[in-house]
Amino acid sequence: MAVKFRDYYEVLGVSRDATPDQIKRAYRQLARKHHPDLQPAAERAKASERFKEINEANEVLSDPEKRKKYDALGANWKGGMDFHPPPGTGAGGGVEWQDLGDLGDFSDFFASIFGSPGRSSRRSGRGVSAGHDVEAELPASVLDALRGGQRRITVDGKSLDVTIPRGARDGTVLRLGGQGGRGRNGGQPGDLYLRLRLETDGRYRPVGDDLEMDLPLWPWQAVLGAKVRVETPDGSVSLTVPPGTQGGQRLRLRGLGLPREGAARGDLHAVIQLRVPAHLSDGERAAYEALRSSATAPADRPAES
Repeated sequence: MAVKFRDYYEVLGVSRDATPDQIKRAYRQLARKHHPDLQPAAERAKASERFKEINEANEVLSDPEKRKKYDALGANWKGGMDFHPPPGTGAGGGVEWQDLGDLGDFSDFFASIFGSPGRSSRRSGRGVSAGHDVEAELPASVLDALRGGQRRITVDGKSLDVTIPRGARDGTVLRLGGQGGRGRNGGQPGDLYLRLRLETDGRYRPVGDDLEMDLPLWPWQAVLGAKVRVETPDGSVSLTVPPGTQGGQRLRLRGLGLPREGAARGDLHAVIQLRVPAHLSDGERAAYEALRSSATAPADRPAES
């Protein structure tokens, strides 16, 4: 029976002469990117199919015996071409099936070469091997990084409690020992590595050790100066706006950023955004008319700094 040929090297984005380390690195990057449990709900079904394809390619190319048998098919096949398995492949073809744990269903193409993973053809492998490590991304908010705390996630149907340390940064890697791929024939399970992706929560933006937030002001507050109440991660504070403050200017609130090593913290920067009132009272309109009449700047020219 013809099946569609799968180019496992193309799936992992590596060359046919890739080293085991290159294959392992490519697999980890792709598995982390496409793990379905860490995708938006609307994208999980598509990610799940891609994740199975990546695992299948890794299962073959990371195993010297399977890779040798796959490479023997030749380098001229292209993904999607009709493929008739040659004699001696598939179940009984010399590569013994091993329990693949929870990697998901493999394709008919895989089964045509290495045998079906169905119950009737599954046989225990000869050696004991540790489970593979799994890498994935974990979205976290700025408040998670500020305060730390527990987060419950679901990976491969398992609920896991993850501790996000106070002061975590974008790219911080959390290791959950024994929560990766299952070992074979009694082998130790792999580990789960979660790489934090620090996200803007709508108010605060992480910039290294500092945070940024937008601060809208009315024109008279910027021109004449003012004291305004600002909501920070630590609560409400009074911020002095100096006279003549410009749009885009940054006002610093010391020590209200992300935690650093020890007791120190970064700063919070309020980025000024000027707002123009959409509706004016009669008194406000009269005041603006008077300002236009007495202003030294020409009324028919854009504002200049």
